[in-house]
Amino acid sequence: MKLDLLVLAVHPDDAELGCSGSIIKHIAQGKKVGIVDFTQGELGTRGTIETRAAEAEASSKIMGLHARENIKIRDGFFKNDEEHQLEVVKMVRKYQPEIILTNALYDRHPDHGRASELANDAIFLSGLRRVQTTVDGVEQQPWRPRLVLQYIQDTYIKPDIIVDISEQMEQKIAAIRAFKTQFDSPSEDEPQTYISTPGFLQSVIARAREMGKNIGAEYGEGFTSRKLLGVDNLFDLR
Repeated sequence: MKLDLLVLAVHPDDAELGCSGSIIKHIAQGKKVGIVDFTQGELGTRGTIETRAAEAEASSKIMGLHARENIKIRDGFFKNDEEHQLEVVKMVRKYQPEIILTNALYDRHPDHGRASELANDAIFLSGLRRVQTTVDGVEQQPWRPRLVLQYIQDTYIKPDIIVDISEQMEQKIAAIRAFKTQFDSPSEDEPQTYISTPGFLQSVIARAREMGKNIGAEYGEGFTSRKLLGVDNLFDLR
């Protein structure tokens, strides 16, 4: 399946937190959107691989995703090396997206910045015809998207562009809450974590309000770009 927009996320729930409003918005516009999670989030303090997978499936249905898969690299210990780059190259070539959204350039969680670098390097390699990959015995063709952006996660990074998600905010929160073991979920059996307290989800909402305020909207999601961005029409900007 060819996708218009592909989100690369190192942990299940990263896409929901960072850019699910934009995902939902573009699906409503008729775009085909998918997510490739790198790890199963197996180092997470709460929940299990199985519960996280079920939560990701539930969240995918809320967002209306056209595809989601997990390449199951090692949480916390993966490297930006040839082995892992080629796994990501296969996904880029499989879905042939026009736009890719990846993890933040840097963040509180070290996996996020490392995954962003891994994705960036793999996306470049994906466009080289002498980098050969096969899936199910079929040789893949080179592919490079026309645009790569990074969503902003826990650490504030000044965005290069902000997407108005005012109409999608309620659905975004529902997609996040689908990860019941992770967010705003008191439990006597598992310890509280940085993200499981009610305050964390409130900070996500506050960040969206802050981003939206900068463009005259109620809620927004910010993105960074490693290159300068261009537009055909100045009247498309606000």
